[in-house]
Amino acid sequence: MSTETPAPPAGIWSGSLLWMTVGANAIIFLAAFDALAVATIMPTVARELDGATLYAAAFSSTLAAGVIGTVASGAWADRRGPVGPLIAAVTVFVAGLVVAATAGTMPLFVVGRFLQGLGMGAAVVALYVIVARVYPAGLHTRDFATFAAAWVVPGLVGPVAAGAIADGPGWRWVFVGVSVFVIVALVAIGPSLGRLRGAPIPAAADEPAHAPASAARVVRDLVLATLLAFAVVGISTAEELPGWPGWIVAAVCVVAAALLLRPVLPRGTLSGRPGLGSTILLRGTIAAAFFSTEVRLPYLLQAHYGMKPWEAGLILTIGAVSWGAASVLQPRLAGRVSETRALVVGALLLVLGIGLQLATAAYTLHPAVAGVGWLLAAGGMGTIYPRLSTMMLGYSTPADQGFNSSALSNIESVGGATAIALGGLLFTAAGAAGGAGFPVSILASFAIAILAVPIAFRAEHPRRAARASG
Repeated sequence: MSTETPAPPAGIWSGSLLWMTVGANAIIFLAAFDALAVATIMPTVARELDGATLYAAAFSSTLAAGVIGTVASGAWADRRGPVGPLIAAVTVFVAGLVVAATAGTMPLFVVGRFLQGLGMGAAVVALYVIVARVYPAGLHTRDFATFAAAWVVPGLVGPVAAGAIADGPGWRWVFVGVSVFVIVALVAIGPSLGRLRGAPIPAAADEPAHAPASAARVVRDLVLATLLAFAVVGISTAEELPGWPGWIVAAVCVVAAALLLRPVLPRGTLSGRPGLGSTILLRGTIAAAFFSTEVRLPYLLQAHYGMKPWEAGLILTIGAVSWGAASVLQPRLAGRVSETRALVVGALLLVLGIGLQLATAAYTLHPAVAGVGWLLAAGGMGTIYPRLSTMMLGYSTPADQGFNSSALSNIESVGGATAIALGGLLFTAAGAAGGAGFPVSILASFAIAILAVPIAFRAEHPRRAARASG
């Protein structure tokens, strides 16, 4: 009897991996289209639903809900595998799209966005675990690069198409269209998921498999994640309160969020411990800086330069293309450029890019300056993101791949949502669009971006760096 095992696939687009790669990237593609479309049409939605005060909440609630989704999906995937979490996640995401499409008030629209965040947060973690358990380790960086590159095509057409739809049939049709294509994508990868459902959970090559978290810990983490989501939503809605009451509520919620976040992260994350801790902390820091700037850019271009929604959406197209292009380069550079150097360069590009947005908002510079800045900032994100995802899996074992993947998404969601919400408070306090709201809120994002640089130096553990150089 032959004992030979089949040779592993030569790439992520070959053999048994083909349809899994296609399906996973289709889901990322549609999530990217939705995110870019919403950023483009939100000024129109807020105006039609008379919901300017909930503008930031429409973004931060989505990120906050992702915390619940990631924790639930991570625990489910560690115990039962990633197939069930992925199917449930896509179902919830579609439900959120339907609610948003039919919303008659801004609060109901925010509920739809909450459900979208819940579903997409869970889907991302399930996809990360699929990568860890299905793809050979040597293909992880390439796979995460394709995930990031899946933002390129929607970046080319998404913002402009969403703006044109908002100007034509209406913004609601954006959500209807995305929901239809998400269902098609899930049906397309059904056979691949069926084969994965029966596959055993692998053990690490150099250590015995560990037992997944206990049921009591899973319940505790879900309760903490739910409270954490409410805390972040509280931050985002604090701008509705006039003056100091809003700031007091925000401060209380920020403290509560920090306390609740700590137990659902690996030890040493918030203190920036070298290795896994700083890897995850860096993800949250750059997400906070980038996304809190991104939500203001179409609004800035429409308010100060009189651009139409589709015209303002072009800056998001520039960012998506830059992000994707930088991500595609990472597998080619992985053996030649160290993790630390790539992360630091990416952080510096982010600082420079957001700095140009700040200058544009403060001095009403030509919109081309904002375009160049967003090209640099997004290029920095594309440099960092695939590296962090690969490093996180490298620091994980099969028993905590779901937990660590959810932690990576959790801190991204909380960091982004908190920065967006606090930016909204600063925007309102500084006089909104008619005053100094844009430069003041972007200044806060710029300060966060600067913090990412020293964290980037600590993300690669010294022992890991020594093995790589040796």
